[in-house]
Amino acid sequence: MLEVDRLSKSFRMPAGELCVLDFVSFSLAPGERMSIMGPSGSGKSTLLSILGALEEPTSGKVRLDGDDPCSMTANERASFRNRRIGFVFQEHHLLSGCTAIDNVVLPALARGGVGRDIEVRALRLLERVGLGDRGNALPAELSGGERQRVAVARALVLSPRLLLADEPTGQLDARAAATVTDLLVELAAETGGMLVVVTHAEAVAARVGSIRHLVDGRLTP
Repeated sequence: MLEVDRLSKSFRMPAGELCVLDFVSFSLAPGERMSIMGPSGSGKSTLLSILGALEEPTSGKVRLDGDDPCSMTANERASFRNRRIGFVFQEHHLLSGCTAIDNVVLPALARGGVGRDIEVRALRLLERVGLGDRGNALPAELSGGERQRVAVARALVLSPRLLLADEPTGQLDARAAATVTDLLVELAAETGGMLVVVTHAEAVAARVGSIRHLVDGRLTP
């Protein structure tokens, strides 16, 4: 269960305090998904960063399966992110010198190594995203849509409880965007994880399912 309770975030600016999130509250049960839409600068990426324990809120709480990452030490929070959360960003952030399969298994390195079970899961995920024969390809040898599909596989390799996607199709054409979105929904559902997608694209939001809007720092139906 993801529980977000009266979450607020403000930044100190030369002209005064800027509030980007204003008492945001919602919850997701295992297997549920939602998309968040809103204009540029509305706080969507900030909200995702807080949900992913990359940034702390000014006030309010985020709990994932009852655990509050803000109460943890930096090392505990890093482990929490690695074990519980998967990220897919607009930029794929693949390591250029590593093959597709090596990029997929990277999150497992923080756990102390890549075991056979992770290797098998990584290969299966590449097959699921249509890249079963491209595991040894470098990012430069892949198209933009293929690189983003590798990023989706990487985000799911440790079966995260919460999958966060920040404009994951922003640089893809309509066909590739639909493919990547459907993969996010399908693969997250298979693990029983929760999915939150931030997007500007109405077609992507519709494919995810439940749509919420972030306007003036508030999350509306």
